[in-house]
Amino acid sequence: MAAPHPPKVEVFDPAARSNTDPKGIRREVEEFRQEPFGLYLARPTPGRAQFHYLESWLLPGLGLRLTDFWFSPGHERDQDFYLDVVRVHRDGPRWVATDLYVDIVLKDKLSLRVIDTDELLEAVEAGLVTAEEAEYALKTTYAAVEGLAAHGYDLAAWLATRDIALTWRRHP
Repeated sequence: MAAPHPPKVEVFDPAARSNTDPKGIRREVEEFRQEPFGLYLARPTPGRAQFHYLESWLLPGLGLRLTDFWFSPGHERDQDFYLDVVRVHRDGPRWVATDLYVDIVLKDKLSLRVIDTDELLEAVEAGLVTAEEAEYALKTTYAAVEGLAAHGYDLAAWLATRDIALTWRRHP
């Protein structure tokens, strides 16, 4: 088992049209869109064999980052959306997301799977996140799972109950 890692922090800068990953690598973003409920971005993913493009929504009010990975042939995964549990804050025009380990893999309108709770628990044990942050991550996960399950795992239907309507390049 690998040693626990600190939470990953990612920066989204609409003014600079850039996305800086947790390793400090800055990537150009093709499109940013700000809505009252969150921030959308779409960009290619150079250097990634598994996928060649991604679209993401940061939804601070839900504590989630929703991503549609455009997988490359031979690397497809049985998922429609990947939901990261995050804390989002604003730093001037920039949006900063701290990943809190727990993720939800969604097959839209079919099922979901919660993953990486073990990473969260290891991070708590190692002192990398506080008990309060872990509680926030778990409550956020439970709320998303309950909301999705109550709406037949239909992401758009659940979000509509929260007055959130997402638009994607690949999904109607």
